[in-house]
Amino acid sequence: MTIAEVSKKYSITADTLRYYERIGLIPPVPRNGRGIRDYDERACAWVEFIKCMRGAGLQIDALIEYVSLFQLGDASTAARKQILMDQRQQLAERITTMQAVLDRLDYKISIYGETGFEGEAELR
Repeated sequence: MTIAEVSKKYSITADTLRYYERIGLIPPVPRNGRGIRDYDERACAWVEFIKCMRGAGLQIDALIEYVSLFQLGDASTAARKQILMDQRQQLAERITTMQAVLDRLDYKISIYGETGFEGEAELR
């Protein structure tokens, strides 16, 4: 697939795809005989993985390290797993924080539904 096709398929700009490759967030993408990026299934799987992880807020530095370790092969399995476990813990903590905010928003919205604006008197 061309960069334009991958960009459209995954809703990521071509500039972002080039940036991700340049900083090592995705492994180098194969090129055709004219030097144009030719995304194969493996390259697309990396794009999909990174898009998912970034969408969840995982840190770029941790993902770059993960990709670098992945390229080293089986000897880096434990280190890769640790990165994923650390990132999972951080994500779980963010989810807990976000759930608390969501609960507070739900409460505030319910006050408006019941009493109008009087429920926010404590914030004035």
